[in-house]
Parts: sequence; structure tokens; C-alpha cells
Amino acid sequence: MNFYIYDIIFLVLFATFLFVFLHSGKKNLKREGLLILYKAAWGIKLINYVGKKFPRTFKVLSYISITIGYILMATMLYLFGKIVYLYIAFPSLVQAIKVPPIMPLVPYIDKVVPGLGLPNFYFTYWIIIIAIIAITHEFAHGIFAAYNKIKVKTTGFGFFPFFLPIFLAAFVELDEKKMAKKNKFPQLAILSAGTFANVLTAILFFGVLFIFFFFAFTPSGVEFDGYFYAPVTISAISSVNGIQLENSNFEEFVELLNETEFNEIEAEEKKYVGVKSFTNTKEYVNLYYDAPAINVKLESVIFKINNVETNDINDLKNELLKYSPGEKITLNVLGDDGNNYDKDIVLGENPENKNLPWIGIGFSEQERRGIMGKIISILSFKDPHVYYKPNFGAGLFIYNLLWWIVLISISVALINMLPMGIFDGGRFFYLTVLGITKSEKTAKNLFAFSTYFILFLLFLLMFFWVISFI
Repeated sequence: MNFYIYDIIFLVLFATFLFVFLHSGKKNLKREGLLILYKAAWGIKLINYVGKKFPRTFKVLSYISITIGYILMATMLYLFGKIVYLYIAFPSLVQAIKVPPIMPLVPYIDKVVPGLGLPNFYFTYWIIIIAIIAITHEFAHGIFAAYNKIKVKTTGFGFFPFFLPIFLAAFVELDEKKMAKKNKFPQLAILSAGTFANVLTAILFFGVLFIFFFFAFTPSGVEFDGYFYAPVTISAISSVNGIQLENSNFEEFVELLNETEFNEIEAEEKKYVGVKSFTNTKEYVNLYYDAPAINVKLESVIFKINNVETNDINDLKNELLKYSPGEKITLNVLGDDGNNYDKDIVLGENPENKNLPWIGIGFSEQERRGIMGKIISILSFKDPHVYYKPNFGAGLFIYNLLWWIVLISISVALINMLPMGIFDGGRFFYLTVLGITKSEKTAKNLFAFSTYFILFLLFLLMFFWVISFI
């Protein structure tokens, strides 16, 4: 049975349990802003014990936590500014991405917005990650507060009543009056402690992910991105499905295409079998070559050529060079059902050198840009175009869970340090300005300006996202 079915059953059971639990403990519920909070005393003894047991350690960690807070804030402001620039300057890029700038990370995001290259994101993953990230984040606030002799009043969790009681967030309620009387340094340490905990969580699980990957996976095949294609000018197309064209235009070309699986297209004395995509200018079209791979609907993972293993691109290329165009070979490939099977294919002639054999598969560069792109690349541990086979059944499930924990830990740490009111970074920014200017009025004004300016930029992003599709 597909795991999504089990996952949805678990989601329903969890929501039912949570509803019953909250109803039975409704005296502990309290509404604060958009959230409904369930207040308890879970973990307060542990928080106080840890915070008071290691004062020297937390004195050093306070400096580290504040430093990391400033680094994360600067990084997030840079990333945010770059995103705004891209949305304004490159509408075609925004249209290609299609994802709105404000997109909550919800279960099944990989299905809601396909094509992002993300692994499965089950509800099971989501609830485990929420527990790990939210609890460590909030407990870190509490532990640093206890170290600074600020009372932890309550702990618990909250949820958004608009969406069903499953969109959870943990919280630690501190004695705000006592915290406000503290010097700026301990307040900054407490505020940055949550993101510091997220960074430590990311580092810890990155190490676990690294070790797990090399024990749980074995390189066992070549994974290609698609069938080979080339950009062709519309005016260069000489025939479509046997109908000759002279000085063809975009409308005439499209009208001659049929809805069958293949279209026989000729251009510049080369044969093509179908359209991959059109360009926005309507002057070019990406056409699939008339190649062996597309004609036999070759699957995207190749394990063997005539029983010889191909574990990477070099293995594949070297083995193919042993054969000539026109020869039949047997490929061992990954079927849609997840099992290997053999498929015969007749090698074609390479368009650039007719003496060389050719399958007609393509490999993209897979270059990820920007800081988050580099982070995702680092987290993969995988060589490009290599298919890694799990050594045991749950290998991929666990790997994806660990991958999401690291990625979301980093994301939460960055977003939480935005200098706006709803995040820890807001008060962190306010205290910083207050420490520099010594003026409470200036600090409040800059804090308000920062919050509203970031909200304005978010609306601006949404505006440019919408108009990119008009």
C-alpha cells in the first residue's frame, strides 16, 4: 500500500486525538492573538535544572548565541533583499518557478507544488520535525532565561484554530516584566537562544545524515534528466508530419501538430519526434531528437548495459563506446513499479559524430544558485546523475526525514531572525538599536519601520508574483 494512505490515516487519528485531548483539558486553553495556547508546566523543572547547573557554560554560550543571532539576521536580510530584486527584475524567472513568495511549509508540499525537486513531505515527517525543532527552540529560550534568573511561568503548545488543531507551535512563557528589567546582553542572549538551538539541531542532524547516507545507500545506476532535445528556430522547420513548409511561422507550426504521441518534424536536415517546450518569444521551440531512448520510452535509471554495471556517467559512456550505431543492446532499467527489468534498444548515430553510438538521453548541469541552493546541494551528498539504491527498505524514508530536519532547522533559524515584530529578531533588533542610540523613542520608531517595511516588501513580492502571470 502507498505510504501516503497510512500517512493520511495517521493524520486523521492524530487530529482526533488532539481534539479529544484539548476538549478534556479546555480549562488550560487561552487565546492570544491568532493562536490558541494550551498552557501546562511540562519540562519546567528540567529547564531550571539545566539553566542553573552550568552557569559558566551558559556564560560562554551567551556570547556565541548573540553572535550567531547577528550573523543570521544579516544573512536573512541579504537573502530577502535578493529575492525582492529577483521578483522585480526577472518576471520570467518568477513565472517559471510558479511558487508564491509566501508559501507555508505544509504536509504534502511536494504534491501541492510539484516540480520543486523536493523529496516527499509526509504529515509523519511534519509532526516529528515540529516536535524536534519547536521543543528545542523554546526550551533553549527557557534554559537561557533560567540561567539569567528569569522565571519560566508556563510551557505548552499552540495551534491556529483556522486550520484544524494540527498546525502546532511550542512555547515557553517567561516573566516578561522581570526580563524587561534585565540588561540588554542577557535579553539578547535569551532572544537568540532559540535560533542558536536550531543551528545546533541542524549541525547535529547533518552529522547523523552524513553517517546514515554512507551506510544506507550504494551507488548502483545512472539517472538521466530527460530525452535529448535541441532549440530550433520556427523558420528553420521544413516539414511537420509529412507536410512541407516554407518560411513557417509559429501559428502554422502549432496548427500542424497533432495530439498523437509523436510528431515527425524535420528542420535543417535533422529529424525530431516531438515538442518539449515553446519559448516565450515564439521564435524558438525545443524539439526532441528522433532518438532510440524516446522511441522506446526509456526509463530514467539505467543499471546495466548487457549485464555490465554502470554506476556513473563515465561507466555508461565507456561501455557504450564498445558498440556501434545499429547494434542492439540490453539495458537493465528501473521500472515504474520500482523493480529492475531488461529492455532492448537499437543504438542510433550521434548527431555530432555519426560513427559513435547514441541513446539520446540528456543530463542537466543541476547547478543550484544562492545560499539556500548551495545548502540543498550540500545536504544531498549525492554525485550528480548517480542513482543510489537503499540498502534496506526504510532507508529512503529515514534519509528524507533527516534531510528535512536539517533544511527546516536552518530555514526556521533564518526566518526567526527577521527584524519584525512577530519574530525573536524583532525585539533583538529593537534592543540593538536601543543599545546603540540610547534612545527608546528612536528604537521604537526603527522597530516599527522595520516591521512595516518588511510587510510592505512581502506584499510587493506577492504583487509582482501575480502580475508575472498576467
